[in-house]
Amino acid sequence: MNMLFGRLARHRLAFALSAVALMTGVSSASAQSVIKWLHLEADPNRLAVWEDIAAQYQAQHPDVKIEFQFLENEAFKAKLPTLLQSADAPSMFYTWGGGVLKAQTETGALRPINAALEADGGAWASQLSAAAVDGLSIDGKVWAVPFQWGQVSFFYNKDLFAKAGVDAASIKTWDDFLGAVSTLKAANITPIAGGGGDKWPIHFYWSYLAMREVGKDGFNAAKNGKGFLGDGFKNASQKLIDLGALEPFQAGYLGATSPDANAVFADGRAAMLLGFQNTGTDLFQANFATDNKGLAADNIGRFPFPGVDGAPGAITDELGGLNGWVVTANAPPETEQFLKFFVNKENATRLASDTGILPTTLGAEAGVKDPFMKEIVTEMGKATWHQNYLDQDLGPNVGRVVNDMSVELVSGQISADDALQQIQDAFSLEQ
Repeated sequence: MNMLFGRLARHRLAFALSAVALMTGVSSASAQSVIKWLHLEADPNRLAVWEDIAAQYQAQHPDVKIEFQFLENEAFKAKLPTLLQSADAPSMFYTWGGGVLKAQTETGALRPINAALEADGGAWASQLSAAAVDGLSIDGKVWAVPFQWGQVSFFYNKDLFAKAGVDAASIKTWDDFLGAVSTLKAANITPIAGGGGDKWPIHFYWSYLAMREVGKDGFNAAKNGKGFLGDGFKNASQKLIDLGALEPFQAGYLGATSPDANAVFADGRAAMLLGFQNTGTDLFQANFATDNKGLAADNIGRFPFPGVDGAPGAITDELGGLNGWVVTANAPPETEQFLKFFVNKENATRLASDTGILPTTLGAEAGVKDPFMKEIVTEMGKATWHQNYLDQDLGPNVGRVVNDMSVELVSGQISADDALQQIQDAFSLEQ
């Protein structure tokens, strides 16, 4: 009888242990960390690379599951504010930085990533461009992991420069640039392709001139409450008026779109274009030229936006896009670790090679294939300041006024003081 009870006890114990093991297994599965990755990437090739990198991370970390969540661009902008305040908030999501990111930080729905960047003596931070990290920082806190960026600079037609006797290497200052414009005009060559109809291509000029005139500290002081009515911004605005007085753009530029301006440059009908980083690529040229070929790569040169003598802005201060990944307040702690993996040198090099981005991870420029793009991303890695597009940084409302005023300034329709007052009025309404 005692043996029977002993066997029953052992069976009951074994059953209980099995049940505990089963329950423990269920608990472990339910305790798996889920990183909800919200994005707006519609390119299946780029998304496939992301998914493969995520799969590699999950294979190395079986306790982590990464769920991809897609929203179309406009739906993303419309629904994100509500999502961030809900129980279905994503763990990480795409950002353009700037004013929208700043507003999101004030909701309490995000968490800064400083601790992760600075862990182990700043090991992760040292892998990223300092200018890119700074570009996604607000009040000393880093609010997103940078992963790609771009740069606006001047591209020029070497044949047309040679015909006019202009040496691109000698264009270092704004006065040098105006001299080159005048020399090109004297040679009956249209100096610059302009897209005034879209307005934002002209705002690149005002943005860069303001950056050169007031420098990083002055620009940040303006954004943080000092405003845009100072002498530096007035000088920048007057310089844009002076450029317009030379009539540097093609006939009809005020009605021309950005694609129109790109075609003018790609067709060889203007000597210069202040454009995006991909302007010199074969694909860009073929896409916009009327002959579907455009300028040959060896006929295209490039130089940074010139400096202003005596002003604090450096020629290594750059304007362009900057994108990153934001971590939400209640995201699992593994989110930062996955992002560190996603933008490590190996993966960032692959992202550059397979998806065509300009990576913000130092050393990953090895994956950039196009010679122009490689030159630009290497240069960007040494940037002293990366200023995001103003319609992102100042917000769409102020950015729209900057675009409008830039066109009115260059076309001689408004004074520097009046243009700045309109920018300041729009800025004040946002405060």
